[in-house]
Amino acid sequence: MAAAVDVNPPLEDEKQISTQPPSLSLSTGLAVRLACRSNTLTTVTSGLAPTHLQANLIILPSRYAADFRLLCARNPVPCPLIAESSTAGSYTCIKSCNNGLSDAQILSDVDIRRDAPRYMVYRDSQLAKKDCLDICSEWTDDHVAFLIGCSYSFESALKEAGLEDRHTKLGRNVPMYRTNVPLCPAGVFTGGTYVVSMRPYKASEIERVREITRGYSETHGEPIAWGWDAVARLGIGDIDAPDWGEVSLTLTKDGRFLGDMVGSEEEVPVFWGCGVTPQEAVMRAGIEGTVMAHSPGHMLLLDVRDHDIIQS
Repeated sequence: MAAAVDVNPPLEDEKQISTQPPSLSLSTGLAVRLACRSNTLTTVTSGLAPTHLQANLIILPSRYAADFRLLCARNPVPCPLIAESSTAGSYTCIKSCNNGLSDAQILSDVDIRRDAPRYMVYRDSQLAKKDCLDICSEWTDDHVAFLIGCSYSFESALKEAGLEDRHTKLGRNVPMYRTNVPLCPAGVFTGGTYVVSMRPYKASEIERVREITRGYSETHGEPIAWGWDAVARLGIGDIDAPDWGEVSLTLTKDGRFLGDMVGSEEEVPVFWGCGVTPQEAVMRAGIEGTVMAHSPGHMLLLDVRDHDIIQS
């Protein structure tokens, strides 16, 4: 099995940041945003502000905005589009892409450049900076931010049903993997594939997990695959070596590697579409200019609540 190694080694110009555990007092999306804005919160956001939606971020030069909207429309499971900048260059106002939600319901009092715990910066489709505390120096009047649904948003419902994930309890980052599942192309965005997040459950729990998450189509919905045979079908070479997230969370409760449990019904991998998919699509597309995004697991917290988007 794979050794526990850092799958995202730091870049030379990366800012040094703390890894303090998340504060239990951050009970609203606004409270989390303000903590990020003041650099007092730099951790992953799983478990913060329960029932408040969390969003992935991708920020593009405006000339790619129409193609990206089309990419989301054609691939709603990994790229569920919730909102975008009200105008090019706006980092304080968003417009809803959900007919049932107003702009104000989704998000207010925001600075998209500073209100996620950490950010990534790409230049000409290559990662240039990682885990930045803000992107103020990179933002221009030509940038458009897109808010993509995140599976962290249904974790409150899973917890309420007694199905809380280990990463949520620990305040850690869920494991994420590149797959061989192709995205439907859109404009410049060609050749992309799904990224998936993984949470292990008992085989007896999976149908209940599917049932609970099915209504959260704005935040990836139910799993796209589950079971030990799904690992190979998705093109994941080693379940114990995620491309992003915590290697330690591929360990079982008793400290064994998850890969050692192949065939077990006590630890079964379950996979969801993941909002890191747009970042991979940008890398594959080879687009020019500066693109920004959240660091995987470090989401933008919204004002809208999970009960506002759940579908029966």
